[in-house]
Amino acid sequence: MPGGNCVKTTLPGPLAPTTPALVVRPEHAAVRHPAERCVDFSGGSTISVVIPTLNEAAHLPRTLDSLCGGENIETIVVDGGSSDGTLGIAQREDCQVLRSPPSRAQQLNAGARSASGSILLFLHADTRLPPAFDSAVRTTLDEPGVVGGAFRLRIDAPSRSLRIIERAVDIRSRLFQMPYGDQAIFVNKKTFLELGGFPELPIMDDYEFIRRLRRRGKIRTASTAVLTSGRRWQQLGPWRTTWVNQKIILGYYLGIAPNRLAVWYHGALEEPQVHK
Repeated sequence: MPGGNCVKTTLPGPLAPTTPALVVRPEHAAVRHPAERCVDFSGGSTISVVIPTLNEAAHLPRTLDSLCGGENIETIVVDGGSSDGTLGIAQREDCQVLRSPPSRAQQLNAGARSASGSILLFLHADTRLPPAFDSAVRTTLDEPGVVGGAFRLRIDAPSRSLRIIERAVDIRSRLFQMPYGDQAIFVNKKTFLELGGFPELPIMDDYEFIRRLRRRGKIRTASTAVLTSGRRWQQLGPWRTTWVNQKIILGYYLGIAPNRLAVWYHGALEEPQVHK
């Protein structure tokens, strides 16, 4: 890490991880300024974009590029132990970088606790935000009774099946107010902390958080869409991936231990599949 100016910091409060996060402080501030390559720092409440990573060097540059043009944006990358250059990419882009044990919920909570913004946006490392995402976030959260939101989902792969799945996701998100993590969930930091953050589960952390958030008020889906990598859908195929997801949700409802569900889920992802 450049200059070796890393300091250990224990994150306070209910979101504190079991192991202290290691903060890698870049040479420049984590909030990008107009003179830098992307963000115009002018007006509006700060949006802290929290990105959990683990060996995401192939996807992270395009994800960070999608933040360009946003106003008053803080970018926080929370790495779970990458060995492929992910950290170097984040540092070069003047992100605030934290290091955490490899647990998505714990990484997201660490980033949230470190955030200076009043709005939190949780973004997967292989997912790109749409143009004017910042305006969409602020406008959505300003609606009466709205406590959180997310974007529509677009999957970066050519398939009629995926277009059907995208429409189904849109219906689920709007009708049942149940967006998932790959839709870039956003929420006011105050509300997030009051709910205790993401439950530190090995799986279903985003699902459980949204269930809790929904009890506080409305969850809106923005009219624009994020573009997420199609790698998982292509690995198993669209319908098998959907079936695996639904079985995990059903198992969670039936009270199967999240640790057991996580083992089953990752085992299903590792099964060799051949798709034409």
